[in-house]
Amino acid sequence: MPLYTQSIQIAASIPQVDRCITDLELMKRWLNPLLQCEAVGSPTAKLGSRYRFRLRIPWLAPQLECVITERALGLVQWQFEGFFLGTDRWECQAEPGGTLLLNRFEFCIPNPWVAAGFNLVAAGLTQQDMRAQLRRLKAVAESLS
Repeated sequence: MPLYTQSIQIAASIPQVDRCITDLELMKRWLNPLLQCEAVGSPTAKLGSRYRFRLRIPWLAPQLECVITERALGLVQWQFEGFFLGTDRWECQAEPGGTLLLNRFEFCIPNPWVAAGFNLVAAGLTQQDMRAQLRRLKAVAESLS
């Protein structure tokens, strides 16, 4: 099962970073512009809350149905089903002068054709995008100070 791990140091408190990884309006500022997140029901960012992530790709619009399976201040883990199965974990660790944010994306792609296409075209781009999202999230969190 592929596992991508990224981290970034942010000059902001854990509560500020936590807001960025759970508040839908703030997420719009750092998520890939082709990725849309919406609450299914009330957007409470609590254990058991449901969300839908949709890729804005013409004619396809693949989506992932997600549920928060772990939640604490500075920690959210999304478990998802759709064209991917797996988890996307965001965890904050206090550091002098701010927060270390760790992102762990672990998944499998059950459809062998989709998996082959992902490995051929999107695997490297996904890792680059994860790094870019972390840089944008850092900017958003630090702007809240």
